[in-house]
Amino acid sequence: MFLSKLFLFCLLYVKYTNSLENGLARRPPMGWLSWAQFGCATDCKKSPNKCISDKLIRRTTDAMVSQGYLKAGYEYVIVDDCWFAKNRDKNGRLQPDPERFPHGMKDLANYIHDKQMKFGIYEDIGTHTCAGYPGLQGHFQEDAKTFAEWEIDYIKVDGCYMNPDQAMINKYVEFGDYLNKTGRSITYSCSWPAYMPVEQADYSLLPKTCNLWRNAWDIGDSWSSISGILKWFARRQDIIAQFAGPGHWNDPDMLIIGNNKLTPGQSKAQMSLWAILAAPLLMSADLDLVSSSDRDILQNRDVIAINQDELGIQGLLVKKASKHTDVWTRKLTPIVDNFHSYAIAFLNKENNGADKVTVTLSDVGLTSTKKYFVCEVFKNQKKPHLININAKFTVKVNSEDVRLYKAIPATPKMLNCKKHLTCSKFQKDDIERVC
Repeated sequence: MFLSKLFLFCLLYVKYTNSLENGLARRPPMGWLSWAQFGCATDCKKSPNKCISDKLIRRTTDAMVSQGYLKAGYEYVIVDDCWFAKNRDKNGRLQPDPERFPHGMKDLANYIHDKQMKFGIYEDIGTHTCAGYPGLQGHFQEDAKTFAEWEIDYIKVDGCYMNPDQAMINKYVEFGDYLNKTGRSITYSCSWPAYMPVEQADYSLLPKTCNLWRNAWDIGDSWSSISGILKWFARRQDIIAQFAGPGHWNDPDMLIIGNNKLTPGQSKAQMSLWAILAAPLLMSADLDLVSSSDRDILQNRDVIAINQDELGIQGLLVKKASKHTDVWTRKLTPIVDNFHSYAIAFLNKENNGADKVTVTLSDVGLTSTKKYFVCEVFKNQKKPHLININAKFTVKVNSEDVRLYKAIPATPKMLNCKKHLTCSKFQKDDIERVC
């Protein structure tokens, strides 16, 4: 017994020392980020409610609380590029734009912390940010110290104004070391994989350096952009998925739900696939203008539970069920009698009308037990269906839409508490209470 415990400890120690273990981002970060909706709007006279400013960040913080986002799990409020003054101060320190952030960043951080949330900020590993503001290059130590003094909780570091090569990667590692030396817990979002081919990006180094990392291009405010990013992830999943897990995540970029550019089906699809991918859920919308239907999608308890599952296993494209519809799955808790539960997403990518596909659970990789209890996430389903893994069933998926399911293994233990199972209580904690 002692030797087996010692062996287990050694395995855990090896895993611990080969990944970044700053105790942060044990589940994909959830919050709000300014870029996709507000970009680099700096003219507060012309657009007082849309410019990157202290006012915008405080207004968003208040909305996160009053509209239920914080309660749903969204905890970060992150200002992207263009918060800066054009130049550093006379001592070489970063400073915010004095007109748009008149109270300074420490005061803004205090406001966000008082609301029980966390404050995030943006910088760039190069000489300048993508919008031309002062970058980190040549100031790693002093800037890390400044962010710690401002009590920043999260930093997104972009990769403009630097060659995408090994030297760039080394700079990210160096800056991460300075962040760790401040003694403050700061979630570190890196961007070097977005600037170079997968084969060059050294994915094995990412979990040792960063809590999350952008993989591809900036998301645009359209379904075609979402669809393109999903294709990118599917084509490279055999390379990148293995490096995701508690404390370190692949990041397909922001949720654009709520910007009135997506249909309800497209909004459900992005939320569902980001949950399957174990992706950070970072909204970028004017929260005061988000429709009630989009807010319901963003705050859907069951989709968020899939995204935040404690195992942290990134989902995969497992089957092309038709020309138009892909099937993605993700292993989840609860694990019952050593069998995983699953999330299953049927995604109709195309604008060619509804698509009907017929599959079995075994077709999409659920072969660990004979039957599963299955609930559909976006449907008002009261009781789970009991489905044999080899029984054919047909799913109709509307154009550019998704059907999202959760499946729990119907082991003897689960069958014994069948009468207590409901789709409204189909999460791990609920099931452990009733079974």
